[in-house]
Amino acid sequence: MENNFAVDVKNLTKKFGKFLAVDNIELKIKKGEIYGFLGPNGAGKTTIIRMLCGILLPTNGEGKVIGFDIMKEPEEIKKSIGYVSQKFSLYDDLTVEENLKFYSKIYGVNSRERIEKILEDLDLKDKKNFPTKNLPAGFKQRLSLACAITHKPSILFLDEPTSSTDPVFRRNFWEIIYKIAKEKTTILLTTHYLDEAEFCERVCLIYKGEKIAEGKPTELKEKYKKNSLEEIFIYLVEKNL
Repeated sequence: MENNFAVDVKNLTKKFGKFLAVDNIELKIKKGEIYGFLGPNGAGKTTIIRMLCGILLPTNGEGKVIGFDIMKEPEEIKKSIGYVSQKFSLYDDLTVEENLKFYSKIYGVNSRERIEKILEDLDLKDKKNFPTKNLPAGFKQRLSLACAITHKPSILFLDEPTSSTDPVFRRNFWEIIYKIAKEKTTILLTTHYLDEAEFCERVCLIYKGEKIAEGKPTELKEKYKKNSLEEIFIYLVEKNL
């Protein structure tokens, strides 16, 4: 794998029995890039993310994620990334700060300054003593993100990070993402919000497990002579029916 790529994989394929969930995907994602997987529910976005995270072993494929082989070293990949799933998975009976301290210890981070910085950056300082179960959905997702970056991961994976949040949080979320990206963290996210994908540096349009387009949003709109990613997506799906 070339040194400037955080993800460099090809022929990435996943079958569940006879069902082909992901079909021969090739990805080259640069270090420090904000890269989005865009597609409807069931398109294969989450399956791709889980394979790149080392959670799911591909049925077929080869390549590396942050220098580790996706087929042979999934456990090493897990140690070096941050991951926020669609489903909230922190401890409701702990406070915001206690959750952060717990995950810091898991990742071997014992810096009080690091926790304080995360609380400040993600606007959680005023809620650090709140029981997690009492937080609104948007702040719970923000806390999930906070716990995922305690160890300054090389890659941050976000699976539909704004799916259960309000429009205000969705806007604020991208401000947070840009802050994290400035620390040279590669960010990979899935979304079905076509307008939200415009904030990514590059996007991969996924439909029925296949990559139907990839590139910068502005370049894709110019290439297909469309005004939005939504129009491009509809055009490509209809073209391939």
